[in-house]
Amino acid sequence: MDNPTTPEKVALGKLLYFDPILSGSKDIACATCHHPSSGFAESLEISIGTNGVGFGSRRTFKEPNDIPFVKRNAHTILNTGFNGINIRGEYDPEKAPMFWDLRVESLEKQALEPIKAFEEMRGHAYAEEDILDEVIKRLKGIPEYLRLFTDAFEEENPVNEINLGKAIAAYERSLVANNSRFDNFMRGDKSALSLSEIDGMKAFVETGCAKCHNGPMFSDFKKHVIGAPGNRKLSEPDSGVDGTFAFRTATLRNLRFTFPYMHNGSLKSLKHVLEFYEDVADGKIRNENLSKEQYELLIKEMNVDFKKIPQIINFLLALNDDGFDKSVPESVPSGLEVAGDIH
Repeated sequence: MDNPTTPEKVALGKLLYFDPILSGSKDIACATCHHPSSGFAESLEISIGTNGVGFGSRRTFKEPNDIPFVKRNAHTILNTGFNGINIRGEYDPEKAPMFWDLRVESLEKQALEPIKAFEEMRGHAYAEEDILDEVIKRLKGIPEYLRLFTDAFEEENPVNEINLGKAIAAYERSLVANNSRFDNFMRGDKSALSLSEIDGMKAFVETGCAKCHNGPMFSDFKKHVIGAPGNRKLSEPDSGVDGTFAFRTATLRNLRFTFPYMHNGSLKSLKHVLEFYEDVADGKIRNENLSKEQYELLIKEMNVDFKKIPQIINFLLALNDDGFDKSVPESVPSGLEVAGDIH
């Protein structure tokens, strides 16, 4: 990988992550929708990007507004440095799958996509092909950023698009939460899980959940058609990967922080998620845009027993780890409000 992690890159990436200087109207940062106080995710079904104000469930659009909702639920940034790792521990960071629709690979490329997206960070002020040039121009005009980029990247003209992605990716790779009670159990501490949680782990496998939610991140990182309900806030259905209504398997780590669930936040609790899978396995259609024939065979073969749902939820909650870095910079080099207009 052409981006070895250094303390200088992480420190620079952290400031960039919290600085709204990266957005078209200078009103939203990466941290606005992926904030450490909410597990680097947020509690909204689907995000409100630029021209929004407030934080989490209290975030609303300013008026007047013609910016649409971001059509998908905000992934947590925690552990994204491990995206793509499989059950054998094999991993290629340059091929790491990103976003619900797998549209780019690697954290370096992912970091730049929200900046270019109209409803996320770009807004009306700049065209997609111009926004990164504008952001780089802004950063070059701030002496502290010029110094920080020079320290992090020992090269001529270090403030550029490639290094912007590298710095943010370096910070995101530092956000690791791999010390849950389940992890301790797997490392040999058999007292780390209760009997109920161990029963839930067995039920998790027996019901078929582990067929897609497997490996260190509890995700196969593949696309699947499961027919989650649509979100009424969207003007048209989100058809996912190539119009197939397929979406990437989400990680199950730190579910305490990442509600509501599914690609569009349509299911509010883990109980609702498991009841959804029970319905689908029984042949019920929960998305009017799909027919039974389009559903994945793996989903149809699931065997979620309502009586085992509480046990499975107990197990899933044992995957939480809140020991990650929650620190927020006191200020950012642009002088703008840290994490954007969230107050």
